[in-house]
Amino acid sequence: MPNVFRACARPRSLLLTGTFFLAAVAVSCSRKTPGSEFGKLAEEVIYKSLSFSPVGASAQGLHKYKGEDFDRELDNLSFQAIQRQRNYFVELHKRLEGFDKDALSPEDRADYEVIDYQIGLALFDTDVAQSWRRHPQSYVELLGSALFNPLILEYAPKEERYRHIIARLEKLPAFVDTARRQLRGVPAIWAKVAKEENDGNIGLVDQTLRLAAPANVKAAYDAAAGPALDALRNLNRFLETDLPGRSPGNPDWRLGSDQYATKFKLALATNRTPDEVLADAEGRLREVRSKMLEISLPLHSKWFGAHGAHDDLRGIERENKVISEVMDHIAQDHSTPAHYFEDAKRDLEEARNFAATKNLLTLPKGSNLQVIPTPEFQRGIYAVGGFNPAPALEPKLGAFFWLTPIPENWPKERVESKLREYNVYNLRLLVIHEAMPGHYVQGEFANDIHPKARGVLRAVFSNGANVEGWAQYITQVMLEEGFLDNSPELRLTFLKQELRVDANAILDIRLQTNRMTDEQAMELMEKSTFQEHEEAVAKLQRAKLSSAQLPSYFAGWRDWLRLQKSVRQTKGAGFNLHDFHDQALKEGAVPMGVLGRLLTGKET
Repeated sequence: MPNVFRACARPRSLLLTGTFFLAAVAVSCSRKTPGSEFGKLAEEVIYKSLSFSPVGASAQGLHKYKGEDFDRELDNLSFQAIQRQRNYFVELHKRLEGFDKDALSPEDRADYEVIDYQIGLALFDTDVAQSWRRHPQSYVELLGSALFNPLILEYAPKEERYRHIIARLEKLPAFVDTARRQLRGVPAIWAKVAKEENDGNIGLVDQTLRLAAPANVKAAYDAAAGPALDALRNLNRFLETDLPGRSPGNPDWRLGSDQYATKFKLALATNRTPDEVLADAEGRLREVRSKMLEISLPLHSKWFGAHGAHDDLRGIERENKVISEVMDHIAQDHSTPAHYFEDAKRDLEEARNFAATKNLLTLPKGSNLQVIPTPEFQRGIYAVGGFNPAPALEPKLGAFFWLTPIPENWPKERVESKLREYNVYNLRLLVIHEAMPGHYVQGEFANDIHPKARGVLRAVFSNGANVEGWAQYITQVMLEEGFLDNSPELRLTFLKQELRVDANAILDIRLQTNRMTDEQAMELMEKSTFQEHEEAVAKLQRAKLSSAQLPSYFAGWRDWLRLQKSVRQTKGAGFNLHDFHDQALKEGAVPMGVLGRLLTGKET
């Protein structure tokens, strides 16, 4: 695995994507002996990094640290605070280089590389992406998390948690002032989504939290909520009126080729270049479409025999016609807005029972998973749903499968488009991916890693390709083991989902490197990968809000398949699928190359 900041012997500046950062870092070639010293450093990194974000620390179960009460605080995102964080990571890099990585134990070396990548991501954000200056949604979403988490995480009696919410509300106007002072150079789409999500914050404060406030703190809540709501509404006005003047020419949301390549390497923890992954994804897309045609033809004959299999058409045109007609027929079998949540909960039990029957892996003994609506302040990026793992330091508090409800004010055609996309088959696949045995089960394994500090490190700094790749990989395993009686409709829907994963990688790489227009993106999703219009619109917005996240599904999935193949070859006749899954998940969400070395002793 790469050490992004590898060097020694003399002070130097590092040139990344045309931007100097880690300026004049002096690195000594002297190496410390491995062992307890590294363990102390790794544990320090956890708590020091969490201390930079009181909201994040509290959500992970760290409530107090060195005299600070995180439950009552908001993050300090001032320029001075960001610089203090940056200085810590610069110094941390020097200290990390003081250890001989190759002399560490395999588990310590894995932690070393987790920390190394985290340093790179932290410095990329402070020096290149500059989210503290350019990303209004980061302020909005942090506020939402700060107020929502104490409502749903029962780490203390409700009255005490509300006093924490009140303390944060009292600090909210100053936090908003920091955002208004610092934000500039913001793409219009980021400001638009930030305002939409901030509307969710206003509703959270004015309705959800107010209605749930215990009687004996209601007066204090109302007193704090008034100025907080004024500040949130002022933030919306700022996003609409003042911010565009600070962002002339509508700055580009794209990273560009050089910066994207750097973030791609850090976020995915991979040696593969964006173009290598792009070529794989585009090749895989063609293969998957061929498989879909093969499965579609018998179904097409069954449902549309009267007009034949369109033999008058050729190539992609025939593929599109046959597959589209079959997928349109499958999509008609869907839930309703009123039953969407109940159907997902039923699917959750169905998936749990199947995974247990097939003994695919060790399932969690308890049941701390809750299915809840996606918080409104998160719906800009989580238009369909998502997973929020249990706090790393308090895992018994519970994990949440977010499912984004269908808005009551949507016109009929939007509702139908969403339900057709998440029909009875795709809703099952979503549940498998996000919850059982996808993200939720992986998160529960992570909570049992020992020593505890190692588990927390790997949970807080989990690798996205490992996490998203696991969810895609285990969904494939469920189907290969016969889930839903080997239904061809489910298999086709899964292949359509695989096309979406391929398209995710293609979209992100091409859009972020300015090699795809919005029109081409929509055509790829709607024509080449058979996505409903509503899904495609939401995905295009997501691609503009984030970077180097959408490819993690494709890259991680392919890495999990390669890892299984490598372990099979190593184990031979002794290979056991259940044991492979358990052993891999017991290592936590480390970078996939690191996981391969831990399981096989070699790079995979």
